[in-house]
This record gives sequence, C-alpha cells and structure tokens, in this order.
Amino acid sequence: MKAETILAELNRQRKDLDEDPSDVEWLALHHAFCFLSYRMGDFQRYLDDQAAKGAFADFES
Repeated sequence: MKAETILAELNRQRKDLDEDPSDVEWLALHHAFCFLSYRMGDFQRYLDDQAAKGAFADFES
C-alpha cells in the first residue's frame, strides 16, 4: 500500500465536504490529510509495517 493512495482518498473525502472549520468531520479529515502529508515517510513506514501484517490483503487482491 502506498501512502499516496490513502492520502488521495482522504483528500477526496475532504473535498466532498464543504470547507467548514466548525464541522468536526471536515476538521478531522483536513488535519489528518495535512499531518500525514507532512509526515509522509513515517506514514509510509507505518503502512509497510501494516502490510507485512496483512492489513491490506483484501484491498490488494
């Protein structure tokens, strides 16, 4: 699993919502997307670790 795949989906979900700083759903997606983008190397290492445990087997099949 590539970090870009997850980030693209988070960004898609974020863009589907109206940009509303008073909406906790938008805030959560926005800040998760920003943080993970900023820490992409760490996020990719996390995903690699999870992939080794089979976390994405259903998605990748």
